[in-house]
Amino acid sequence: MSNTVDLLITHGIVMTMDPAGRVIDNGAVAICGDTITAVGPTADLAGFSARETIDANGGIIMPGLINTHTHAAMTLFRGLADDLPLMTWLNEHIFPAEALLNQEKVHAGTLLGCAEMILSGTTCFCDMYLFEGAVAEAAHAAGLRAVVGEVLYDFPSPNYGPIEKGFAYTRQLIDTWRNDPLVTIAVEPHSPYLCAPDLLTEAAAIAHENRTPLVIHLSETQSEVDDIRKRYGVTPVQHLASLDVLDANLLACHCVVLDDRDMALLATHDVKVAHNPESNMKLASGIAPIPDLLARGICVGLGTDGCSSNNNLDLFAEMDMAAKLHKASRLDPTVMDASRVLRMATIDGARALGLDGITGSIEIGKQADIIVIDTQKPHLTPLYHPASHLVYAVNGGDVWATVVAGRVLMKNRQLLHLDLEQIMANARQIANEIRER
Repeated sequence: MSNTVDLLITHGIVMTMDPAGRVIDNGAVAICGDTITAVGPTADLAGFSARETIDANGGIIMPGLINTHTHAAMTLFRGLADDLPLMTWLNEHIFPAEALLNQEKVHAGTLLGCAEMILSGTTCFCDMYLFEGAVAEAAHAAGLRAVVGEVLYDFPSPNYGPIEKGFAYTRQLIDTWRNDPLVTIAVEPHSPYLCAPDLLTEAAAIAHENRTPLVIHLSETQSEVDDIRKRYGVTPVQHLASLDVLDANLLACHCVVLDDRDMALLATHDVKVAHNPESNMKLASGIAPIPDLLARGICVGLGTDGCSSNNNLDLFAEMDMAAKLHKASRLDPTVMDASRVLRMATIDGARALGLDGITGSIEIGKQADIIVIDTQKPHLTPLYHPASHLVYAVNGGDVWATVVAGRVLMKNRQLLHLDLEQIMANARQIANEIRER
């Protein structure tokens, strides 16, 4: 084996997030191309010569964070309509604003989201939105790993028009990106309350036919549950079960309002869940029963949701909130401990997206999706327990370097492949158009 590698990351606490939960003090990671080829103490990897070396300077080397639920282009609506009930926010503000979007605007908003994610340590995101071809292009240009899918619903879309064309658009996306190393296409019906049963079953069939993830908003609010009960006589989860939509490839986003039968069904069908605590809090949707889902063995990842209901894409902030919210709601400080929440943002997030075989942990043979945390800061000093620091003390601004598939996207807080000033200028111009109209 050659001792020459493309990238060597040294002198850091390596949080592998592997099945054994190994933590390597003064560790290092060697990367050839897009793949991790060696992990161990820095001294043991001293024999490698590298084309590029990143010295972690005693900081933390860890897998990049995985955001399991975003609407990335909604960076364009950050702060547009705050402090409103979900349906008022959605129907009176967000849907009208989205009617002004086109492919170019979505591309610009997604690039802004990608820049924010790279700078805050996210290396993979799962997106549901309009004009998702532009989202895929933006993620590819930014160098991020992404699972993306066009939102499907009963009423005409500003992108594809009637739902029949939405299915065709989804199939086209799948064919276009089928062999891309970074972009995966998912099938993404919006929700049971905006999708007729036939739409849901057709979406599930397309996902199974192409072996892609199926992503949906599910049981986000009590009003949604009441609405579905009124229409179909069952809860949203039970409605999907009756349609044979529940399956191991399904990622259910939010899952705030669940009863015991709902949770049993999710567990039986190995459905994955994307937990979005900050968005659920801001929209007063409620607190998802995540400790109960975890106790049933359900895989739960973390998501930020869109910037219009959060208002950021910082998964470190989301980890902190997820841990503290459930401790407060259960009056139990042992609930959602730091190690568990850290797994939700890394390897469990990867599993939720069907990507745990290639990302989510630092292991030989996996893709080199890695971030470096600068711990030489007052709010990170002293450091006793790295996992605790990562959940309760670190923020996105502490990320010093971001690597995806072996490519360094950010180092020393500087984006290396995106023109941040131009991206922000474009977003401001679009915001001016939205404000005027």
